[in-house]
Amino acid sequence: MALKYAVNNSLSAITSLPSGISGGALNLISTQTASSSASLEFSINGTYDSYVFKFINMHPQNNNVDFEFNFSTDGGSNYNVTKTTTLFKTYHDEADTSTILEYDSGRDIAQGTGYQDIATNFGNDNDQNLAGTLEIFNPSSTTFVKHFICRTQFTHHADFTVEHYVAGYGNTTSSINAIRFQMSSGNIDSGQILLFGVN
Repeated sequence: MALKYAVNNSLSAITSLPSGISGGALNLISTQTASSSASLEFSINGTYDSYVFKFINMHPQNNNVDFEFNFSTDGGSNYNVTKTTTLFKTYHDEADTSTILEYDSGRDIAQGTGYQDIATNFGNDNDQNLAGTLEIFNPSSTTFVKHFICRTQFTHHADFTVEHYVAGYGNTTSSINAIRFQMSSGNIDSGQILLFGVN
């Protein structure tokens, strides 16, 4: 097998990748903007092997709520895919009096169909918001379970900076073709979610 490489050592001089090397590009599929929205829902058509959701300035209507998601295998008629997940978190308060790094066994799911929390005890002060990323791998597979990885950074209602790391899999061999994001109570006051497909 011959190795393929760029012939010029200057990155600025590279105008294209050699054939056979994937660019791994993010391709914007859709953007949804919340405005007192009960939920934001996205269809996944199976064009890409991986889908990435970017959360930008998500803000809840209610205080002390959870931001959560669930998958669908029937085009969004039901959001109830069985999941096994894990969640650990870090936080640090503004007063510099409390920090933590821990596994949160109350927020994981063991073969359940409920919504998965990706931010907990989220605050709705005017300056409190959330940013993050969720990636799901090969959701259109009809052979394997559907793995996902999520990382969010947000403001706790008691003025902590919190980071959640959530991962797991949708335990289904059916194609996952839709996903819904919502707050555990009240609407999504504002924010954007961008959906990308990865080559």
